[in-house]
Amino acid sequence: QVQLVESGGGLVQAGGSLRLSCAASGSISSINGVGWYRQAPGKQRELAAAIISGDSTNYVTHYGDFAKGRFTISRDNAKNTVYLEMNSLEPEDTAVYYCNLVTGPDTYWGQGTQVTVSS
Repeated sequence: QVQLVESGGGLVQAGGSLRLSCAASGSISSINGVGWYRQAPGKQRELAAAIISGDSTNYVTHYGDFAKGRFTISRDNAKNTVYLEMNSLEPEDTAVYYCNLVTGPDTYWGQGTQVTVSS
């Protein structure tokens, strides 16, 4: 059983920064991808950033258009944690941010952490 727990969300002023963390627990064998999605009220869930593994050693980092140049995804395998560093935040970034993990045929989601950006 795999569990994902997000943290680091909160209230920040426009132009500020936040660092989100997603800690994974449980038995994880093969990881195909890890990432962050967000969902604002009335909108579809959209990709913020992801790390996708092509094989056992190679991987590709991918960012949603809104995140390019502002957000950075990273992973600490020793801590079973993935991070999302968000800079130059805008009110439009206000959303619930979800951690995502894909392992073979299985997809896991965290419960989300609220990010609110005030102007």
